[in-house]
Amino acid sequence: MAEQSSEIAFFDVETTIPSKQVFINGMFCKNPNDVTPEDFLFRGLDVPRNTDNKVGSNVTLITATQLPGLNTLGVAMARVDYAPFGLNPPHTHPRATELFTVIEGTIYAGFVTSNLQNGGNKFFSKILNKGDVFVFPQGLIHFQFNIGNTPALAISALSSQNPGLNTIANAVFGSDPPISVDVLSKAFQLDSNVVKYLQSKFGISVQ
Repeated sequence: MAEQSSEIAFFDVETTIPSKQVFINGMFCKNPNDVTPEDFLFRGLDVPRNTDNKVGSNVTLITATQLPGLNTLGVAMARVDYAPFGLNPPHTHPRATELFTVIEGTIYAGFVTSNLQNGGNKFFSKILNKGDVFVFPQGLIHFQFNIGNTPALAISALSSQNPGLNTIANAVFGSDPPISVDVLSKAFQLDSNVVKYLQSKFGISVQ
């Protein structure tokens, strides 16, 4: 789905042979003859999501995967539901800046810049209330934490139709096969037994 002149259009791919299909940013460009209004529609963003999980949050991400009409348009969005004291854990979006808006509740949000010229890592954070907007720059580790005892809700806009998501703790301590305990012990300056314990919390068994 590409933009041609000033009109929204799709790449004209006149083949159904997988090896000859056109991909943009990892997404297949649909033949314009096969496009329907449903390619531009997503329903149900108003429905609260289930936050009964270990971190107490639920992210409904709307990218070109869920809404094909976004492909090549450079935007995506997300609904984020939080249980009381729920957390959207530290993560990154490698291909997108995020514009985060609080709809309900009080959110403690922050991001970290790393490897500055002085060798430091600077932390930026704010407590956000209903109607507040906060920016998470592309590729930086960030999080949101509901500091209230009632559910919270936020809506995010992202500057890519395929922003990507890397959840830090899951990636580091829950990879399959697991990262070497020796590597993680040295990287995080932790005892090897602590590393094994953390890996076990993500379903990884290391002898």
